[in-house]
Amino acid sequence: ATNVQRDARASLVALARKHHVFASAVVLDVPEVVCHERNALRPDRAFGRHVVRNQRQALRQSIRHLKTEGFRHVSVLRTPEEIEAATVVRVPLWTDNRHLTGPFDVVGDVHGCGDELEELLARLGFAVVEASADPLWPGPVYAHPAGRTAVFVGDLVDRGPRNLDVVRIVRNMVARGSALAVPGNHDVKLVRKLRGKDVKVAHGLAVTLAEFDALPEETRPGVQTTVADFFDSLVSHYVLDGGKLVVAHAGMKAEYAGRSSGTVREFALYGETTGETDEFGLPVRLNWAAEYRGQAHVVYGHVPTPAPEWLNRTVCLDTGCVFGGALSALRWPEKEFVAVPAKRVYCEPTKPFLPTSDAAAGLTAQQSHDRVLDAADVLGTRAVATRLRGRVSVRAENAAAAFEVMNRFAVDPRWLVYLPPTMSPCETSNEPGLLEHPDGAFAYYRAAGVERVICEEKHMGSRAVVVVCRDKAAATRRFGVESGEVGVVTTRTGRPFFTDPALERAFLDRVRAALTASGLWEELNTDWAVIDGELMPWSAKAQELLKGQYAAVGAAGTAAMAAALKALDATANRLGEPAVALRDEVAARAERVGRFVTAYRNYCWPVASLDDWTFAPFHLMASEGAVHADKPHPWHLARLAAFCEADPVLFLATAHVEVDLADEASVAAATA
Repeated sequence: ATNVQRDARASLVALARKHHVFASAVVLDVPEVVCHERNALRPDRAFGRHVVRNQRQALRQSIRHLKTEGFRHVSVLRTPEEIEAATVVRVPLWTDNRHLTGPFDVVGDVHGCGDELEELLARLGFAVVEASADPLWPGPVYAHPAGRTAVFVGDLVDRGPRNLDVVRIVRNMVARGSALAVPGNHDVKLVRKLRGKDVKVAHGLAVTLAEFDALPEETRPGVQTTVADFFDSLVSHYVLDGGKLVVAHAGMKAEYAGRSSGTVREFALYGETTGETDEFGLPVRLNWAAEYRGQAHVVYGHVPTPAPEWLNRTVCLDTGCVFGGALSALRWPEKEFVAVPAKRVYCEPTKPFLPTSDAAAGLTAQQSHDRVLDAADVLGTRAVATRLRGRVSVRAENAAAAFEVMNRFAVDPRWLVYLPPTMSPCETSNEPGLLEHPDGAFAYYRAAGVERVICEEKHMGSRAVVVVCRDKAAATRRFGVESGEVGVVTTRTGRPFFTDPALERAFLDRVRAALTASGLWEELNTDWAVIDGELMPWSAKAQELLKGQYAAVGAAGTAAMAAALKALDATANRLGEPAVALRDEVAARAERVGRFVTAYRNYCWPVASLDDWTFAPFHLMASEGAVHADKPHPWHLARLAAFCEADPVLFLATAHVEVDLADEASVAAATA
């Protein structure tokens, strides 16, 4: 490349800065005579020797300034032999530790709370395995017998009573390989003070400095230097476990994770602020976690919170131990929180971090956030990652249409946890007079390697999804619904099934009672459930539509066939055999019309009360801690049969036949 002028390289540096990565320069600084020799072998490079001379002169002037331009690494190769021997090796950035898979125990802001740290490490299973041999870093060295790694989110110092002890514990664990650590803003401020910078001594820094002052004079300089060196050696954040876990002190935007730049480090240390201060004199912080949409889970600290709560795959572990709260940790990948309460209040907080009104009402941070949805999450062209079909693209016009429909007609989205799929019919049958035949379905599944299938009764109703909670408290805890409802019944498109709220409440009360009587609450260890089924009839309007569609066909067929039979009876003797054959065919059609009328009347009746409805459940979709798609379908039907037995007036168990596709007799019986 001939970008030997600063302007020619500026776009490369800008590109690296835009994406928060390092720019590296590889300089081929070979003698001018070599350049002329190489050009002589290239007939397409016929230009004067002065061109090479000018380029080389510009190159020599550039080499001195490459690092000041923004190139982090500069490699200069000065001979053809060096160039031939050189190889390019991709080196992960310091923040990229995806190869470390844990398991991990991520520890929140310690702030000098040494007693609580020792207790928490013991609770997590860490034990003292040796004593440090370093005279400047005496003390215990912790490790986990199962090989777990502790990860500290920063702010080890200030405010608490044992700041140097905490640094020793963490530093010794990092040196042994049983811990990782990222710096916090308090740690960085301490380093600046120890390096002689002009730093305002506030927010607990005086407590840490007093511990340094209490050290013997002969060891104090060495300890100060090693503490500063240790914090200086820490990288801004870590990307761990194949990219599934990110640890930073104040958080990390998705586009910054795994990158390295001044901007990334600043965000990792301080988060994002508006530049304003609140009534307590503290910076007003932007809620980056509310906007986070990354796939990785981000674990951070920095801002004291009453308890750790997940929000958009992010969680804050600073639970204000130094303020009398607790020292918290997250076990990964288990996603379990472990905490030890503070021994006492070591420092009064400038700003209270008591539970919010939402937390007092039983709402989690995620539920409070989800009260209002962000249209930007669904509008525009979207790519949805799925388990079974990879990434599915949704065009912008389809997203806009879906948004319009759901925004206008769907139930409260907090209830809308499941939309049932539709299915395609089997191929058109080759059997004469038939549109479909069971053989077509059996052949499809057999070709797909399925050995057993279940044929279910077809209910002439409409798909209904029932989300039901045992009580109002369960509705608030699991779904964040505070309005007093205990559930909802939706159509397959997410719309309210019932137009009468009182009728829906009565239906849900019967569902809850059946779940209680059948023992399913206890069997599933749950206080909520999602049930998929068929509800008949589904509304008075649809009832009329059903009667109008089917009854009209039945009435027309009955009248037409009767008239035709009467005419054929009158002419059969006169016309002979052709009329007799035609009469027999019309009589068969009349018999089929009668069967059609009988069939639709089985699914059409007047509705006077809830007892005039029928719900046929066939799939127990989910309950606390489980989505039951992994269960064999007979498991669902057996449990729902017990559910239906508890209230046979309203609920109907789905008749079904299990078919062995390798057994001709089983297939024949199911076909019949």
